[in-house]
Amino acid sequence: MREFLDPARFIDSDHPAVVEFAEQNRGRSDDPGEQAVALYYAVRDGVRYNPYVFSRDPDTLKGSHALLSGESYCVPKATLLAACARHCGIPARIGLADVRNHLATPRLLQLLRSEVFAMHGYTELYLDGRWVKATPAFNLDLCRLFKVAPLEFDGLSDSVFHPFNQQGERYMEYLADHGQFADLPERFFFAHLRNCYPHLFTAQASLAGGDLHAEARGEGGRD
Repeated sequence: MREFLDPARFIDSDHPAVVEFAEQNRGRSDDPGEQAVALYYAVRDGVRYNPYVFSRDPDTLKGSHALLSGESYCVPKATLLAACARHCGIPARIGLADVRNHLATPRLLQLLRSEVFAMHGYTELYLDGRWVKATPAFNLDLCRLFKVAPLEFDGLSDSVFHPFNQQGERYMEYLADHGQFADLPERFFFAHLRNCYPHLFTAQASLAGGDLHAEARGEGGRD
């Protein structure tokens, strides 16, 4: 389990900001499961979900970057949760999967040129002798805007995207699971994204300037 407990480049559990955040949000219980639950909600709702902050700069994938930025997307939020867990002595790793998102905003779909969200990130935590999935991506406010039940986590059962929203419409569909890793596999991560979205890897390409919360409210994104 040592590789799932030690600090890593992206799961930077020794970063001072991560250490402080984990200590403030691990709760008072000595039980690893209860600490994991407390950390899950702290990351889920403490860092705003916004896919428009995606960057080709590898440093933006660090858990500490998501924390210090205050907003990020699924992968850095997953590395942040893993980093917090490792600081608290809970083995943690990151998982990657491709999912189909049926309720993304029109602007985001236009920019991606696809409804497939490649390299969706989630966290796996080792609790009570087994790995449990936790997905801290969508914060509570965003779930309310999209009318999707927020993902809960009890430390016992896998927490993954719901397949349907509150109206019974299909919401998320897992297409391919790329596995779990002791740290984010940078080369594999960007190579797969480049294969799925080659237009985003041109010199001028960028997702920057959008605000998913504003779009969900019908306000449009930032220019």
